[in-house]
Amino acid sequence: MELFYQENIDNNQLDLVFSSEESKHIVKVLRKKNGDQISVTNGKGLQWNGEITYSHNKKVIAKKVNSFLHKNKATKLHIAIAPPKNIDRMEWFLEKSTEIGISQITPLICDHSERKVIKDLRMKKILIGAIKQSNQFYLPKMNPICDYKSFMKKKFSEIKMIAHCGEGKKKELHKIEKIQSQLLILIGPEGDFSEKEIEIARANSFIEISLGNKRLRTETAGVFACNSVEILRRII
Repeated sequence: MELFYQENIDNNQLDLVFSSEESKHIVKVLRKKNGDQISVTNGKGLQWNGEITYSHNKKVIAKKVNSFLHKNKATKLHIAIAPPKNIDRMEWFLEKSTEIGISQITPLICDHSERKVIKDLRMKKILIGAIKQSNQFYLPKMNPICDYKSFMKKKFSEIKMIAHCGEGKKKELHKIEKIQSQLLILIGPEGDFSEKEIEIARANSFIEISLGNKRLRTETAGVFACNSVEILRRII
């Protein structure tokens, strides 16, 4: 199934006009024509199925056939991560973690951060592409970039964890109790969290965790944590 994204589509919409960019993709790449079926989501659980009634490489129109609202059965996983200096690595993390099933991302500015600015629209485009690729109907929430101290002042209902390479009484992910609960995991920059940041996390009752005995790149650690949680939730 080829899935398309339209943020403002709703269950009551009877006709849908695609942008010129998507129309070109539908006609030139997918070779779809009048009478072919097409599916669209708004990233909020809706699956809108339609039939193409007009096909041109600059304009495609579809009429509604039916629609479904998918329940979001996944338990929430929120990863707050310091964007790497190379933005391509951040985009890779967003793409892969979305395909795996992350529900919320917060970019963090830490003491050792080399990147302190990201393009929100570009990041959202990556997330949209990932749910389309993996046929998912819920778009992960992408929060604005936030400095570490401000982030730590927020109130969280999730089980809170911080992954770091320093010394400490750290737990392996598979030993975390209530892995099926909503989780928040902090992933630091290439230079890791500073000692001061780790102390702040301890003072705020964050559980210190280990992601293994290898030193991982920031984006690798993020994907590793996301994938590990997904696997553990399936087998525990």
